[in-house]
Amino acid sequence: MTTTHIYDSDEPRRPLATEWSNIWGYRGLLKLLVSRDLTARYKRSTLGVWWTLLNPLFTMAVLWVVFGNFFRFEIPGDVPYVVYLLSGILLITFFSQGVVATGSSIVNSSGILSKVYVPAEVFSLAAAIAALVNFGISLMVLVGIQLVSGVGVPWTVVLVPIPAFCMLLLVAGIGLLVASAAVFFFDVLDLIQVLTQLISYLTPTFYPISIVPERFLPLIYANPLYSYLVVFRGFMYEGVFAPGWTFAYMIGTSIAVLALGVWVFTRSWKRLVVVL
Repeated sequence: MTTTHIYDSDEPRRPLATEWSNIWGYRGLLKLLVSRDLTARYKRSTLGVWWTLLNPLFTMAVLWVVFGNFFRFEIPGDVPYVVYLLSGILLITFFSQGVVATGSSIVNSSGILSKVYVPAEVFSLAAAIAALVNFGISLMVLVGIQLVSGVGVPWTVVLVPIPAFCMLLLVAGIGLLVASAAVFFFDVLDLIQVLTQLISYLTPTFYPISIVPERFLPLIYANPLYSYLVVFRGFMYEGVFAPGWTFAYMIGTSIAVLALGVWVFTRSWKRLVVVL
């Protein structure tokens, strides 16, 4: 049985409720778009999806040579630097690539959205989910390195979907904000790449927080990505639960940013269609 979706431009939108209804109603299209995003990215590549594994490995190798051998950071808990480094790279890559892809999704799909009614939020969510899938695939590399290096895989690894899901909400929320602005100011897409790189430097990805001067610690703690990374590392290889405030900050920022992104999108979606 085929479901017919009737579009009424005068129908008022209810933040979150309308978006959820649209996503559920177009869940078949959502799956198709996620599959398209995953395959189109490596369509002309000889190695294909293997780049999902090789890209973080190459980045890790360069940083490991520089910081692991020249600077020789001391990682708390005697954790091998390669494990500490790769875990940070994977999460930051998920964030940066997800935000850029989600933010540009509406502009890149303007040819469809300007001709056929399809909820634009479906395209944004599909890009965010595709980034999550890439993140999940990349975790296989981290698990392998943990086993080889002797760190092992604690039982808490089954809880990794918690910070991953919160990151998905954060990426989707920021992506909707960027997407709403990019339709009017395309330069926002270039600006957001610079900002995500800056945020990544403010996150202890390749350096331990112990080397950060005390006067700069509030800036590190205020960075939402810090809480996501601490929780993720705790579950992934430390086998511990991060401090309670990091969980509260992670969950709170993910929900707040998503709600803000949806609210802004809901207020501007009619103008987006006109501009496209």
